[in-house]
Amino acid sequence: MSREILLLVDALAREKNVARDVVFEALEGALASAMKKRFDEDADIRVSVDRATGEHEGFRRWLVVPDEAGLQEPDRQELLTDALDAIADIQVGEYIEEPLEPIEFGRIGAQAAKQAILQRIRDAEREQMLNDFLERGETIVSGTVKRMDKGDAVIEIAKIEARLPRSEMIPKENLRLGDRIRAWVLRIDRAARGQQVILSRTSPEFIKQLFENEVPEIEQGLLEIKGAARDPGVRAKIAVVAYDKRIDPIGTCVGMRGSRVTAVRNELGGEQVDIVLWSEDPAQFVIGALAPANIESIVVDEDRHAMDVVVDEENLPKAIGARGQNVRLASDLTAWQINIMTPEESQNRQSQERDETRSMFMKTLDVDEEVADILIDEGFTGLEEIAYVPLAELLEIEAFDEDTINELRNRARNALLTQAIVQEERVESAQDLLQIEGMTADLVAKLTEHGVTTRDDLADLATYELAEMADLESDVAAQFIMAARAHWFEDQQ
Repeated sequence: MSREILLLVDALAREKNVARDVVFEALEGALASAMKKRFDEDADIRVSVDRATGEHEGFRRWLVVPDEAGLQEPDRQELLTDALDAIADIQVGEYIEEPLEPIEFGRIGAQAAKQAILQRIRDAEREQMLNDFLERGETIVSGTVKRMDKGDAVIEIAKIEARLPRSEMIPKENLRLGDRIRAWVLRIDRAARGQQVILSRTSPEFIKQLFENEVPEIEQGLLEIKGAARDPGVRAKIAVVAYDKRIDPIGTCVGMRGSRVTAVRNELGGEQVDIVLWSEDPAQFVIGALAPANIESIVVDEDRHAMDVVVDEENLPKAIGARGQNVRLASDLTAWQINIMTPEESQNRQSQERDETRSMFMKTLDVDEEVADILIDEGFTGLEEIAYVPLAELLEIEAFDEDTINELRNRARNALLTQAIVQEERVESAQDLLQIEGMTADLVAKLTEHGVTTRDDLADLATYELAEMADLESDVAAQFIMAARAHWFEDQQ
């Protein structure tokens, strides 16, 4: 029977063009599965086949685990204390093995063993083909639509099959059997039973790579695509920068008579592509990204990572775009929140913010409207600036003498101290909220300002209410609310 095993291994190795060791490992797995059927419990079986003689040995084994860990799998584990009684020098992570009676190869059926071995070989072949594909380092691949599967397209690329999910296809793109397409390698899913290479035609990386293939200057390092944003099949924006002053980055990407950008558009189903200049200055970058609209003014809010962009009535439709497309793509490209507004809306917002700041200064510093307006006109927007800005800068304010400035600084510092004490007291009174995972003292302070001091108070809120009062994303607010409600369900159980 040992001779039969060796003949089977040699035949399969030649037939499938795989190493003999792969076949031996598959055979050992098949024999281990057969031996395991002797046991009612979930035994851990190891089989070793001699590569020269074909003789095999079987063992039942138990993994040695620390005493403090306990037996999580009693049929497969042994505590260290008990294991030491059997083998004096055994260590955690090693195995205790018990020899098993060998089984006759014919008892499990040669056909069943062969099927198990073939499956293992197929898995090995599949893994090898995937590794060969990955070694090529391709980010864009070309293939043929082999079949459609639940709306997804299965693409044949050389010897492997890849999957292009419906969600990663360009909208209104109708693929048919035999069509040749190009796509971006989105990810590799080794856990998938079917196609492990997942493709995308909607990823911003796809358009970046297409331009890199069309524009040699990018590969030469003279030009770089810094970012891309897409509304797949409709419109895209890419940001480019040149590292050689002799190169026009936009013209280079467009190509002679538009040849380069046209090649990319054709691959993307006619998708309109806007090419904008990248800039280290975020405001300048946003202005370029909003083209073709002309910008009147722009206000940058670093804290909110947002920009208020003012355009006149004529440029308003251009800045926003159809269904908000232009401003949305510009926001995605620049990674800044962009708020488009008319001059009138901007003036109203500035007036409202000025009124709020004036009221705050008058209340916290105990000053009149005239003093508050002077502070605002000099560019002060908060108590911290007044309290801690260098004295020399404050002395430059012609309307105030040194005594007035010192008094204002002292009042600002006292007000900040009072606020800190009040916030600390609020946090102390809301310890119940601090027990919620992810909750911070600053967030608790915001909640207590709105009368939310207990888990039940938080649990009673709607998601939009919490998101608004604590300036949170909706999904984060929902998680906090569900965490606050958890004890309700525990009580019911």
